[in-house]
Amino acid sequence: MRAMILAAGRGERMRPLTDETPKPLLRAGGKPLIVWHIEALVRAGIRDIVINHAHLGRLIEAALGDGARFGAAIRYSPEGEALETAGGIANALPLLGSEPFMAINGDIACDFDYARLAELARTLPDRHLQAHLVLVPNPPQHPRGDFALRDDRVSDAGEPKLTFSGIGLYSPALFAGIVRGAKAKLAPLLRAAMGEGAVSGELHAGRWMDVGTPERLAELDRLLSGENLSHKNS
Repeated sequence: MRAMILAAGRGERMRPLTDETPKPLLRAGGKPLIVWHIEALVRAGIRDIVINHAHLGRLIEAALGDGARFGAAIRYSPEGEALETAGGIANALPLLGSEPFMAINGDIACDFDYARLAELARTLPDRHLQAHLVLVPNPPQHPRGDFALRDDRVSDAGEPKLTFSGIGLYSPALFAGIVRGAKAKLAPLLRAAMGEGAVSGELHAGRWMDVGTPERLAELDRLLSGENLSHKNS
């Protein structure tokens, strides 16, 4: 199975931190945000990773290289201008192949076990699903949520709504209508698939954080640094 880490965002809310450092390379707990994802994917047995980039993308490639030192094989999908989530994924489809793949927002922190999605990927075509989304309880900055979860199906209608974590499993067919290099948002594609009953989902009740501001980055750093210290002392 292949995974894509979405790393092309400019990180406007993170300025001035992102003026000279791409958001995925901002550090928390002693390592860049994106490295936490790479290491978690490798632990789950997912080593074939695609990373898209735009703003200061050369620095991402220089920092991560081919991924060998993480036990991964990393390939890059450069974007001259950020193409939004669906546009970025569509642009990278030649690298992602014809089977279901995982995509992860590079600016989140989460303890979700990616191995679970690797297992689900094998069943996606047989269940006639175009996507499987990981949802989380609504954080303070997003109290209204995004989508409703009924049994294992995700819907745009109904209450209460949960927040989309930025972690999903997708069929390449979901992006077939997007011209490579075009900007496109993910939500309209998901809502159309939800209307056909083709999106499943699950609730992750563990750690999740949208690391969208300097304050949240500092909060994550304190949390991870404290855990690292605890592990060293145990």
